[in-house]
Amino acid sequence: MTTLASARSLGYTALAILLASSVSTVQADDGTPPPWEFTDPKNDPFNPLRYIANNTLSAIAISLVLIVAIVQAFMVLRQGGRCMLAMVIGEFMWSIGFGTRFGLHTNPDSQGIYIAYYLFIVLSPCAFIASEYMLLGRLARYLKSHRHLLIPPQRITYVFVASDISTFIIQAVGAMISISKNQKTSKVGEHIFLAGLILQLFSFVLFIILALRFLYRIKTMDPHVWTVDAAKPWHRDWRTLGIVLIISSIGIFVRCVYRVVELSQGYRGYLATTEGYFYALDSLPLFIAVAVYTPFWPGRMIPGIDQLAKADKATVEKTERSSAEDSVTA
Repeated sequence: MTTLASARSLGYTALAILLASSVSTVQADDGTPPPWEFTDPKNDPFNPLRYIANNTLSAIAISLVLIVAIVQAFMVLRQGGRCMLAMVIGEFMWSIGFGTRFGLHTNPDSQGIYIAYYLFIVLSPCAFIASEYMLLGRLARYLKSHRHLLIPPQRITYVFVASDISTFIIQAVGAMISISKNQKTSKVGEHIFLAGLILQLFSFVLFIILALRFLYRIKTMDPHVWTVDAAKPWHRDWRTLGIVLIISSIGIFVRCVYRVVELSQGYRGYLATTEGYFYALDSLPLFIAVAVYTPFWPGRMIPGIDQLAKADKATVEKTERSSAEDSVTA
């Protein structure tokens, strides 16, 4: 399942590049930028951001994201935790999104660069969400607390990642339609994109409720499981990882809400055309969501986490064989 999630992340990248390459740069007929391109970006009809991207902020963002991505990639190799691989790949893709803002600073009217920027920035977090789903399943397997999840841990990844894929496809289709030069068609694309974001938000809210219920039930119904790591340092205690999971999920939730509200106002809305909101309500919450795992890496905090993945696969195969045998017997 980790391999599928990683491949899915690479698929997001390929789609973004494909869509970006299908859109040409919007400039004057003679190839020169219009006179208002830099002097009045707020009223520049060809500038999708309606502002000139700040290179300093872009450099800070890409540097921080790459540092986290490189450190976590090293942790996957040295300490395990392949369930987080989708998040790591997503971080590298996210950094590409910030990199395209340098292009938008130089050529703010480029529709092609904007499409690449928007897709990398908006779709990369789908990979972050996939890792959150897989981590909860691993945690339940480690604690042997299957009964506290509404969905069996060996199925939780399949159910929620399937939801993640579905909402991603809806968003991607909406994005492709929204780049149409026909205003009516473009508006339809915006609505489809918004529907995908809303469905993603709804699915993620259900996941957060599931995770909170899981932690609450263990604390109140299985105190011996709740304190199983009590003798370990707090930074190696599974309860700390559970808190980190919730903090990370809240960061993603804030970003999802922001994107839904932003797109509901349209691509030319106040949120979409104000750089401060982009960093405060999108970039910062997402950065916290991924960076918080660095000092509390699941591969270090859950012994044998990658073997738990194999146990999940074996359990699923055993269940499927039993069901097939029962069908034949019947």
